[in-house]
Amino acid sequence: MLCVDLHAWVDAYLDHLRLERGLAANTVGAYATDLGKLIDLAQGLGITDPRAIDLNTIAAYLSSLGKSGLGARSAARHLSALRGFFRFLVRERAIEADPTAIVDRPRIRRKLPIWLDHDEVQRLLAAPDDSTPWGIRDRAMLQLMYAAGLRVSELVSLRLAALDLRRGLVSVVGKGGKARLVPIGEVAMAALETWLRDVRPSVVGPTETLVFISPRGRAFTRQGFWKLVQRYARGVGITKPISPHKLRHSFATHLLQGGADLRAVQAMLGHADISTTEIYTHVADDHVRKVHQRTHPRA
Repeated sequence: MLCVDLHAWVDAYLDHLRLERGLAANTVGAYATDLGKLIDLAQGLGITDPRAIDLNTIAAYLSSLGKSGLGARSAARHLSALRGFFRFLVRERAIEADPTAIVDRPRIRRKLPIWLDHDEVQRLLAAPDDSTPWGIRDRAMLQLMYAAGLRVSELVSLRLAALDLRRGLVSVVGKGGKARLVPIGEVAMAALETWLRDVRPSVVGPTETLVFISPRGRAFTRQGFWKLVQRYARGVGITKPISPHKLRHSFATHLLQGGADLRAVQAMLGHADISTTEIYTHVADDHVRKVHQRTHPRA
């Protein structure tokens, strides 16, 4: 007998995302939160059967998001979660048609990413005191993050087995469990080797496989690394809003400014959709335009 309980279908969809599509726990959790709001709204309208959800229900859901003060970007994410859920229901033949199919996506003004220029990056990377063990660790972390364009979650969860120091590569498992190989570069390699060879063996137990650990011998948290970056940025006079992700933005922008191929940058960042990478071309194009205006005799 076909299940007609909305709550049960949401649970089935979340299992599908987790087990069949291999999405990360954080991503599945975000879907659960968004779809939980749909369940709450539907129950308030006396709806428990997904077949009873129509365009009017979806409109009421989106309207409730707007009234709660949610911006266009967040509303678009909620709508994306709904579309994935209802497409799943259509495939499973729980419903005949997707009620979100004709709903327009909220228009989003794409904000250009904040990034550090070359001088700011150099100041930040040189900020840690490499005469101390933890300063050597911090420099290796910052150098590696910028050199490989890592997400902070990828950096703090990095394992020794992911490093190929002979070839100068790091193997990263990103969103959705997708793996990619990224070159490290000579400067980051030197900082990393100093940490691994001269410091790490004396502060980390022989069975620990994480590349970087805190002074307490635990895994670094994303929040802990965020605070570390903030502290070093303030120390060298960087006044821009700063976070670990700004180093990733800077990595991508500097590559494109240097003439890197967009597809290669997409692969190194681990973006599933090239449109996500294309936002950096606006920043790079602006740089190229300024260079042209400054240097071309007919500009």
